[in-house]
Amino acid sequence: MGVVRNLRQVSADDAGVDIAFRADVHAGLSQKQKAIPARWFYDATGSALFEDITALPEYYPTRSETDLLTRHAGEMAAAIGAGRAVVELGSGSSTKTPLLLQAIDPAAYVPVDISGDFLRGSAASLAARFPGLAIYPVEADFTQRVDLPREICPLPKLGFFPGSTIGNMVARTAIDLLRNWRAALGDGSLMLIGVDRIKDVATLELAYDDPAGVTAAFNLNLLERINRELGGTIPVANFMHRAVWDDVHARIEMHLVAACDMDFTIDGRRYAMARGETIHSENSHKYGPRDANLLLRASGWTPVATWDDVDPAFALILAEATEFRSAP
Repeated sequence: MGVVRNLRQVSADDAGVDIAFRADVHAGLSQKQKAIPARWFYDATGSALFEDITALPEYYPTRSETDLLTRHAGEMAAAIGAGRAVVELGSGSSTKTPLLLQAIDPAAYVPVDISGDFLRGSAASLAARFPGLAIYPVEADFTQRVDLPREICPLPKLGFFPGSTIGNMVARTAIDLLRNWRAALGDGSLMLIGVDRIKDVATLELAYDDPAGVTAAFNLNLLERINRELGGTIPVANFMHRAVWDDVHARIEMHLVAACDMDFTIDGRRYAMARGETIHSENSHKYGPRDANLLLRASGWTPVATWDDVDPAFALILAEATEFRSAP
């Protein structure tokens, strides 16, 4: 059956720039602690760089999650059942997706990703590999409201949220997102979600600051994207990549650090940064077993099965949609 059609749910201005991207950049750089949401890493260049990151020996999450999907495919298939529509949040190149699709015999596949070029390429690749599977790519920001294809409305659904992407969000934002997807996927739905565990600081920091500098290039590409799409004059060479463990919040933080005093414009609007000032570009929260379960339960999902990798620690959690109840 292949790719049925591409659905686009991204609002762009007359110049073809995502309206939300422009708004987030200006709002984030106007704060005392400058910050830009991590979802804007993923233009075509950023998406390609992230795929390079996943192949690095220091970046364990992809390797660990792939191993879990391979070793426990039979158990996952038994718990999930056949005939579901798989809705993947932030699908990217969908490199791990075939392992799941092969195991569970789905009725349809809906990849949702903000990077249209990567989305279309991965959908075409999967269509060639699974010619009998209906594929409905949706170009959209999965952190916002997404309208699912009407064809899958009657089907039971499985949300697939791999890669520990949930860790990019602070708890309240993660809960809001999971609640929104609980409503979108509906009663009887399941969610298979990747969660990175807390581990030794050296392993964590190396995973986000590799010796080859690929993660640094990924981080700095955010500034290049601003220059390309928003007419920015940011002197990218004057910024450095930094990744540090924040023990209080149990997360890796990525920052872009100004190496000197500078000023630049974006859309003609002037910004100034002092030496040592940073743009906070990403969080990657890590969860203990109890923390992850509490997060899911607070979002309307009840964990029903967990598959853990030990070294380095990583988990895939299967949860089912729970009926929301008012507090007594």
